[in-house]
Amino acid sequence: MLSQIVSALGVVVVAVFACSAYFYFSNKILDLALPVAGDIRTASRNLNRRALIRPWLFIGPALILLFVYLVYPVVATFILSFYDRAGLQFVGLANYKWAIGDREFRQSIFNNILWLAVVPAACTFFGLVIAVMTDRIWWGNIAKSIVFMPMAISFVGASVIWKFIYEYRGGNDVQIGLLNAIVQLFGGTPEVWISVPFWNNFFLMVILIWIQTGFAMVILSAALRGIPEETIEAAVIDGANGWQIFWRIMVPQVWGTIAVVWTTITILVLKVFDIVLTMTNGQWQTMVLANLMFDWMFRGGGDSGRSAVIAIIIMLAVTPIMVWNVRRANRELKGH
Repeated sequence: MLSQIVSALGVVVVAVFACSAYFYFSNKILDLALPVAGDIRTASRNLNRRALIRPWLFIGPALILLFVYLVYPVVATFILSFYDRAGLQFVGLANYKWAIGDREFRQSIFNNILWLAVVPAACTFFGLVIAVMTDRIWWGNIAKSIVFMPMAISFVGASVIWKFIYEYRGGNDVQIGLLNAIVQLFGGTPEVWISVPFWNNFFLMVILIWIQTGFAMVILSAALRGIPEETIEAAVIDGANGWQIFWRIMVPQVWGTIAVVWTTITILVLKVFDIVLTMTNGQWQTMVLANLMFDWMFRGGGDSGRSAVIAIIIMLAVTPIMVWNVRRANRELKGH
């Protein structure tokens, strides 16, 4: 553990030093290459050239990293989707035809749509409601801290916690799973909840909702604090009740923030992987696209073509959401 901490700190120190050295020496070289000396015309031209080149010195490394770690992998994955499992023989649209006709792929698409319909809406709704309610009680900050705590837990860790909640013991064994213990307390029959087709998807969704509600709450709480008190007071004077103030005053004024939270969680849902892998490994009709991609990367020695197709589908699903978010942000900036 100590060696890992030392290594991490060493990497941070070296990275900061390398960045500082790069910016210092690159600017130094630029100043030497284009000196402000000699006649006024030459000095003015060199100053203009410096002004044009210097920003690229700052954003250049970021653009290179963006190309190496984002643009190149996307292009390479797209090309790979037209090749066989070993990535050597060109097979055209065969992998895409497989995806369309594969039952497991269609099941993954359905499950992802189900996740998209439930998780972002639930997280945003609960986050907004909790943000409003905790601002009205004296121990609101304590409540917010409790709700936010799951954000500090990894998806795998959260899945392990919820595995104990859904735990099932067969025969006459005592049920140690919280959900089955409650069911048994009220005279019901314990179930292997995560193996119940269709409904098990919702049991898995609960884990992500539990984790991400804290994120939604914090962002929306900050937005709610930006609503002018005069607006709320005017609504109260006009006779509006709490429900009307919430839906007609608060929600419209933080709608932009709601959209940001919604789209952020939507992108996260499209990439959901750890929870499904830890809880069911895609069994009992719980497979989602990210897990299916991972599965085909290693199934039977791996299939580069089919896993690439699934990766392309995920990227295509994420792209419209990202474009919409960027365009909305640009409109807001222009509006201000």
